[in-house]
Amino acid sequence: MSVRETNALEDRAGSARSAVSTRAAFSRRTRAESAISLDPGDTGCHSSRTAFIRPSAESRPAQLPPYAAPLTSVCGPPGEVRRDDSVTNPDASSGRPRTGHPDVLVFLTDQQRWDTTGTHGNPHGLTPVLDRLAARGLDVDRSFTCQPVCAPSRAALQTGRYPTDTGVFRNALPLPPGTRTLAHHFGAAGYETGYIGKWHLAGDEHTGPVPEELRGGYDHWLAANLLEFTSDAYQTTLYDRDGAPHTYDGYRADALGEAALEWIRRERERPSFLFLSFLEPHHQNSRDDYPAPHGYRERYADPWTPSDLTALGGGNAPEHLAGYYGMVRRLDEVLGRIVDALDERGTLDETVILFTSDHGCHFKTRNDEYKRSVHDASVRVPTVLHGPGFHGAGRLPELVSHVDLPPTLLDAAGLPVPARMQGRSLLPLLRGGAEPPWPEEVLIQVSESEVGRALRTGRWKYGAVAPGADPWHDASAGHYTDAYLYDLHADPDELTNLVGEPALADVLDGLRARLADRIAASGEPRPLIGPAAGQRGH
Repeated sequence: MSVRETNALEDRAGSARSAVSTRAAFSRRTRAESAISLDPGDTGCHSSRTAFIRPSAESRPAQLPPYAAPLTSVCGPPGEVRRDDSVTNPDASSGRPRTGHPDVLVFLTDQQRWDTTGTHGNPHGLTPVLDRLAARGLDVDRSFTCQPVCAPSRAALQTGRYPTDTGVFRNALPLPPGTRTLAHHFGAAGYETGYIGKWHLAGDEHTGPVPEELRGGYDHWLAANLLEFTSDAYQTTLYDRDGAPHTYDGYRADALGEAALEWIRRERERPSFLFLSFLEPHHQNSRDDYPAPHGYRERYADPWTPSDLTALGGGNAPEHLAGYYGMVRRLDEVLGRIVDALDERGTLDETVILFTSDHGCHFKTRNDEYKRSVHDASVRVPTVLHGPGFHGAGRLPELVSHVDLPPTLLDAAGLPVPARMQGRSLLPLLRGGAEPPWPEEVLIQVSESEVGRALRTGRWKYGAVAPGADPWHDASAGHYTDAYLYDLHADPDELTNLVGEPALADVLDGLRARLADRIAASGEPRPLIGPAAGQRGH
């Protein structure tokens, strides 16, 4: 048996064992209020209080979740995507007719690079469940955050609006009370709405509990504003809608996953919208480490290194990739438990599932931290949609922004897309065409490290910065100068900055105009954009 086959078997067995241990831990805690002593290697998690979701005492024998099959059994070699022709009719998928609006579930990870997935060529088999969902549903090949830092990107995912439009253009700024979010739109349509995990939209003065007016309109709540400061890898504290703490032992991603399973297993008469937000695979801020589950770092002790990190050198990828990959692997196992639970209930193909991440990670190769740059390592993220409207959709080549995802979810649920949203639903693309034509670029805003704006097209990455602007206090600027120009066809790792090349002067002029147009369309004043002082070629 090959090393890869052995690892695949270990991964599947570990996923099944972990699924049972988490359910058993919650079940035991429900029956007896005494503390549970867990072995340091145990992946089970339990709560010291009863959360807003009633714990389930259900337990079943360990078995391989049906969607945790090896990627090669569904999709072929890594990087190849084929449709699963057995899932083409959403009305016949569960053996009973669909009625009303579908359930909707968002599975958000933190700081996950696009190339951690098998569909994008990662050779470690980290994401077999996600890869299968991508093969059965829609794999958004080129998906980008509109702001590569936590709070702004999360504001965009809640509202379908650019960070400067929401007012959350950097971390430490709260989403203004009264801002219409997905929770408001789904709730108004009769959905039961819930939020579990990391929020990061209540400013920095609220670490754990979040005041009701800053919760974005969610009915049910089990979260922490700054989860990285209320938890460690094996100790997690979340807060309910009354501000009461719920402390979980076991691995952090497992704790959030078990809370989601309790939500899924609840009997309800209304459709549900759940936003499940993980901290993994973000580093642990208190010690700049990537704490994988016990034994998982060792699995990837000789990690595959993406070509941009190899070419750039420096940074800390050699130190942290193994732990990072271990965290990604565990997230996929949690996803497998959720998919398994939906399948057992007969609702998997009647549930719209969105998987995405808030931003990527360049491992300190572009600046002195992990993100806040316009490079693809920082802004490109994995995005998969599965469920009604997405069955057998294949791989989408268009460039997609975070602001396009909230309109897509509402559209997939049969709900109107508010005119206030600045993104567009992807579903018209899958139905045969979009009018007006889909944009050929995405806009990226950068704060904290610089006041910057960038345009990412199929071929070019063009970035501009505002000289003299304060990246912590200035949301935008009236004047930007050239900073980056990469030919992504010839230089996909963005190693050679072509700003100032005389032969590309016309290309640069065109990109400046397009960037200014997109900035204005996002709600900012149209800026002046020109060459930097002393720039060659002008």
